Amino acid sequence: MENIRTLLVTGGARSGKSSFAQTLAEGSGLAPLLIATAQASDDEMRARIQRHQRDRNKDWALVEEPLAICDRINELCEPGLVLVVDCLTLWLANLMFAGADIEATTRRLSDVVAASRCPLIFVTNEVGSGIVPDNALARAFRDHQGRLNQSIARACERVVLVVSGYPLQVKPPLGAPIDF
Repeated sequence: MENIRTLLVTGGARSGKSSFAQTLAEGSGLAPLLIATAQASDDEMRARIQRHQRDRNKDWALVEEPLAICDRINELCEPGLVLVVDCLTLWLANLMFAGADIEATTRRLSDVVAASRCPLIFVTNEVGSGIVPDNALARAFRDHQGRLNQSIARACERVVLVVSGYPLQVKPPLGAPIDF
């Protein structure tokens, strides 16, 4: 079976993206390492993070990194590991609130993906399918997210859209198996 080095998993909120990525990583035969971008800024987010922690088995290593995921990927990526970055959507929000140069950071992440020394799975939300946001910040976020997703989709060998818990292969066209 074909070995895949890079994968972007996208879909709507609560679509099953993280579960799909986790299942692939656990079934890869490699040691799974999660780079978590979420920050526990309130009780609701703490509960979400705890739920995700309970969903992972004891084999997972964890690195919490809200901003410098490019550095962490370069630092941690080594043979025998599969890295899961969950999620690019929260990472983008963190970058925006930190005043980062989004375009430059997106280009850097695309370069990191292309040069990866180990399998990478990215989880991201597809946010552009809903209503047009009513304020400039929300519209800027939606636009940055769309461009980030496109950039990482181009850099990754595979793209999967998860809808209602079901993965749909987007890139490459159907027919090639997904296997790390």
